[in-house]
Amino acid sequence: MSAQDYLEKDYYAELGVTKDASPEAIKKAYRSLARKHHPDANGNDPKAEERFKQVSEAYDVLSDEAKRQEYDEVRRYGAAGFAPGGFGGPGGAQTVNLGDLFGDAGLGDVLGGIFGQTAGRGRRPRRGPDVHSAVTLGFRQAATGVTVPLSVRSEGPCPTCGGSGAKPGTSPHPCAVCGGAGQTVREQGGFGFAEPCRACHQRGVVVDEPCPSCHGVGVTARTRTLQVRIPPGVKDGQQVRIGGKGGAGSKGGPAGDLIVQVHVPKHPVFGRKGDHLTVRLPVTFPEAALGATVQVPTLDGDPVSVRVPAGTPSGRTLRVKGRGIARKNGSRGDLLVTVEVAVPQRVTGKATEALQAYRDATAEDDPRAELFDQAAKE
Repeated sequence: MSAQDYLEKDYYAELGVTKDASPEAIKKAYRSLARKHHPDANGNDPKAEERFKQVSEAYDVLSDEAKRQEYDEVRRYGAAGFAPGGFGGPGGAQTVNLGDLFGDAGLGDVLGGIFGQTAGRGRRPRRGPDVHSAVTLGFRQAATGVTVPLSVRSEGPCPTCGGSGAKPGTSPHPCAVCGGAGQTVREQGGFGFAEPCRACHQRGVVVDEPCPSCHGVGVTARTRTLQVRIPPGVKDGQQVRIGGKGGAGSKGGPAGDLIVQVHVPKHPVFGRKGDHLTVRLPVTFPEAALGATVQVPTLDGDPVSVRVPAGTPSGRTLRVKGRGIARKNGSRGDLLVTVEVAVPQRVTGKATEALQAYRDATAEDDPRAELFDQAAKE
């Protein structure tokens, strides 16, 4: 993002949060808006897709501490400009980042203008923009990792002119006004200030016969299909950054990154607790009271045998090592099995007689005795 982007876009307003919002509040607001405007939930509505891109761009800046600080400084100092008697407001001089004030021109360009040097901004390589996309994965795919095809629309060099902006068979020529520097120097009060060249719009070159495909811009929007690897263990709402797969750079600069927003719906059986999988296991009263070895489903597909100790109460959690979510270091989390004693909805015949006999045999065992004793204490 350039300083000009930061000045023009109110990312806090995009997410509906205040400027002093905590990272948790920013994340909560983003996840709510992302779900609301996700293309999959809006039938590919162009307005929803555009809104989704806007909130994703805002979250990309505000969720990064360094980017957020830079954004806040540009918004604060860039809007204030120069104040009489020095930088800052009525409270006195403040330390100002000149790179923020002068945007993409940078401190080197300004000083170059002061001393009569041409900075050559139009020739400087520039990194391409980041491109945002989104993907919805199955719970199992998110846990184990998957490679998915993504259609990404971004700007790239025009295939007709190769990025020059000139009609095939012709070539751009250096700007006669700025001498190919992309900037001109304005003298004021004994100082020289570098300004974008208006003749070539900072490009440093002039195109006499524009390319019919890109109209002299040198770039066109294109749709690419990329095979993107989503690492194992990704969570709902997490962003995955793929370096060098974003928009193309200019003047030989590197490409931007592809930022993929991942959505993972809930699973009907399994849940997550960090790197651990969770599952609720129904057992019968005899199994819980007498103990039993039971089969438990796993995300791998192969069930695992779990020993339920005698006297296990409902709600106790048993741990199965290494059957959870894969970690970056190659290890895996655990499978956390929470026991739930299943109470039959109907009891008939011999089962009724057996339960009545059990009730009579345990009549002297009152499980609520301790409860009332504790309740009677001061």
